[in-house]
Amino acid sequence: MNALEIVRLMNREDCKVATAVGRELSAIARAVDAIVSGMRRGGRLIYVGAGSSGRMAVLDAAECPPTFGISPKRIVALIAGGRRAVTGAVEGAEDSVRNGERDLRAKKLTPDDVVVGIAASGTTPYVLGALQFARKQGAATVAITANRRMPAARLAEIVIAPEVGPEVLTGSTRLKAGTSQKMVLNMLSTASMARLGHVYENLMIDAEMTNEKLAQRAVRIVQEASGKSVSTAKHALRAAGHDPRMALAMLKLGVDAREAKRKLREARDDLRRALGEKVASDE
Repeated sequence: MNALEIVRLMNREDCKVATAVGRELSAIARAVDAIVSGMRRGGRLIYVGAGSSGRMAVLDAAECPPTFGISPKRIVALIAGGRRAVTGAVEGAEDSVRNGERDLRAKKLTPDDVVVGIAASGTTPYVLGALQFARKQGAATVAITANRRMPAARLAEIVIAPEVGPEVLTGSTRLKAGTSQKMVLNMLSTASMARLGHVYENLMIDAEMTNEKLAQRAVRIVQEASGKSVSTAKHALRAAGHDPRMALAMLKLGVDAREAKRKLREARDDLRRALGEKVASDE
């Protein structure tokens, strides 16, 4: 094949991924509900994976704190082989059931945590060890795999198994299987954070303002969500100590920073509830 023929084939196969993920939406929604329930009780979302799956998990976990303003201690990713495995292969790291249990035990797992094991093959010993230990500890378990007939699926309470079919490069699960994992992880974290109130409408109301670009974005978020002018949004942000959530509460309720803070505290930081707006039920 020439270059165009190769990429055309890959693109044709990639088009199947979204459809395969679409068939798993009910299971993904159940996983989101479990994550939200656990986190509301003080639990954590803990991803466990090896190789490409582990790197996908590390990426998703790393992007949540700046996007949603949540503590990095609340969304954790464990990868077989540890930090070195993020940028390179660690020989044999994924082959130990005991290491999966050891790494999860070191995180002091609680029944309020949700453990998401990611293994395209469904047989990765490191992931199986973590899922087995999580079940013994009473934590909720989720498996993301390309094969629901494998051990990972049997160990988890919730199974998300997009059937993407054979890879263009036989056995290279970083391709379609990896793409499906990325899509599922996007849904799990984004939907969970939205349900937990870290999103207002489709805006990143809790995004961290760590540079000038993000500071300008915060102004646009407050301006768009409140319907006020840019200058009014800037003034409210300054008065709110550069907290977009508090600034929006001030503008929507017509109150000062102290009153907005009190309203948010009474609503347990649920912005919609503090604003007196409709909140989606947990049904």
